[in-house]
Amino acid sequence: MADPLRLGIAGLGTVGTGIVRIVQSHAALLERRAGRPIVISAVSARSRTKNRPVDLSDYAWEDDPVALARRADVDVFVEVMGGSEGPAKAATEAAIASGKDVVTANKALLAHHGQALAEAAEAKGHVIRFEAAVAGGIPVIKALTEGLAGNEIRRVMGVMNGTCNYILTRMESAGLPYETVFEEARQLGYLEADPNLDVGGVDAGHKLSLLAAIAFGTKVSFDAVELEGIGRISIDDIRRAADMGYKIKLLGVAQMTGRGLEQSMSPCLVPADSPLGQLQGGTNMVVLEGDSVGQIVMRGAGAGEGPTASAILGDVIDIARGTRLSTFGQPAATLAEPVAAKATSPAPHYLRMELADKPGALAKVATVLGDEGISIDRMRQYGHADTSAPVLIVTHKCTREAIAHALSRLPATGVIVGEPVAIRIENV
Repeated sequence: MADPLRLGIAGLGTVGTGIVRIVQSHAALLERRAGRPIVISAVSARSRTKNRPVDLSDYAWEDDPVALARRADVDVFVEVMGGSEGPAKAATEAAIASGKDVVTANKALLAHHGQALAEAAEAKGHVIRFEAAVAGGIPVIKALTEGLAGNEIRRVMGVMNGTCNYILTRMESAGLPYETVFEEARQLGYLEADPNLDVGGVDAGHKLSLLAAIAFGTKVSFDAVELEGIGRISIDDIRRAADMGYKIKLLGVAQMTGRGLEQSMSPCLVPADSPLGQLQGGTNMVVLEGDSVGQIVMRGAGAGEGPTASAILGDVIDIARGTRLSTFGQPAATLAEPVAAKATSPAPHYLRMELADKPGALAKVATVLGDEGISIDRMRQYGHADTSAPVLIVTHKCTREAIAHALSRLPATGVIVGEPVAIRIENV
């Protein structure tokens, strides 16, 4: 019988205990699929005495994850602690230096240090696998690095943060304002300790930067991702967008253009009848577009014990089988330095504004838009109050720069009440 593959698990929260549960309950299944036993040698976490829903008595305990990473009886270091710095980074570096393969769910660590870690691991002939770091249980990393390896990837997009999708769909279904649903999500434990990681688009931006590196053969460039969260989305926007046949999603889009790599994570409108438009609750969806395969849509649970632990074990089994892939789909030393480009590819836009009840108000708005080369596709005006009326406009394709110029000029017309809202429309 082949020697067992021995795991050291750093982090025993929801995901870590989920991994232990799968190894314990599916030992025979894992062995058949991997061609060798998968066993746990040792574990590490901040508290040894915390009550956990799995039996850890058969495993050695290390208080320090760095010591765990250096143990001679560990072949694969499984990092599920989280965080871009501190113990997660130190232990991962120690594992690589000690000649271990690494499996991680830590998107922040790889978004900030992925290039250096990948080069260090590959120089020693070892691998870093991170399926669980992006879109939970959806095997999107494997799809890009293996199944679609023969394609030139044209575009990557998706809803990659389940908390934001929960908030937006809950606002729509219950007719509740953002602040109320945000607090509801916090009470349910859906938000990170720093909520901005979720609602500010940072967590999803980390994931997008990793997918872009694989898809376009570039070094990870999280700092170049244009980030905008969902905090400014109102229940009025959600209702009005629905009236026009759209849903609002926090959508990540990455594509290589003649000017460079565009990466944006921002609220967008998508057609209500599209796969992305029909996505509900905390589910994730990733759309990949290749020159040969066309469009691939992948949907599934983006977080949680089972989906994330499932992705971890998928990577572990690949290592047990002897599958040795470069971290980002090609040798890290060959990844290109990306040229960051603002996401200025033309697209339709949704505009919502409150117009003063004055003669010629709409004509003044149309003139400003026309001066910036923006043509109107559709427009809708709603019942108004005594002094103002809400107006919705869907434009034909135009650049974000043109929209920004138009918005900056609108207050000078004297017919705008409050601040206009502009949201890009992605026709997926």
